[in-house]
Amino acid sequence: MIGFKKILVVSRSSQDCPKVLETGISLAKQYNAPLYVMHVVHDPFNTEGWNLPFPYLEQEYQELVAKIRKQLSKRVKSEKEEGMNITELVEEGEPDKVVINFVKKEKIDLIVMLAHEEGRIEHFLFGKTNDRIIRKIPTSILLCKC
Repeated sequence: MIGFKKILVVSRSSQDCPKVLETGISLAKQYNAPLYVMHVVHDPFNTEGWNLPFPYLEQEYQELVAKIRKQLSKRVKSEKEEGMNITELVEEGEPDKVVINFVKKEKIDLIVMLAHEEGRIEHFLFGKTNDRIIRKIPTSILLCKC
């Protein structure tokens, strides 16, 4: 049987991320592996190539990110209090580059992330991130269909 020594859950600020986190927690417990939960802060409205203002979209996006991060942080804290080896990380940058660099640096064995297209905002902002990660990542990936 294959074992995993380090597991990474990638938070994409989606309503379904808590389900992805639960999958990561379950696997980490099963394999007695440390779990990393990474939130990648990416400001898609400050990206080269944008030339139209989207103030209402940016506000909606920021509110969504804050809500999901709060939920995930609460769950991570709960598991940590029960003795689980779990680390929450907040990184800034292009999501695919940040994830790939972290996986290589920390020698992550398994990435757990959301498989399907999220809501209209996330899909609009992050539509190709999964594809770029999957093509370049040097480790196993579990895509959760929530």
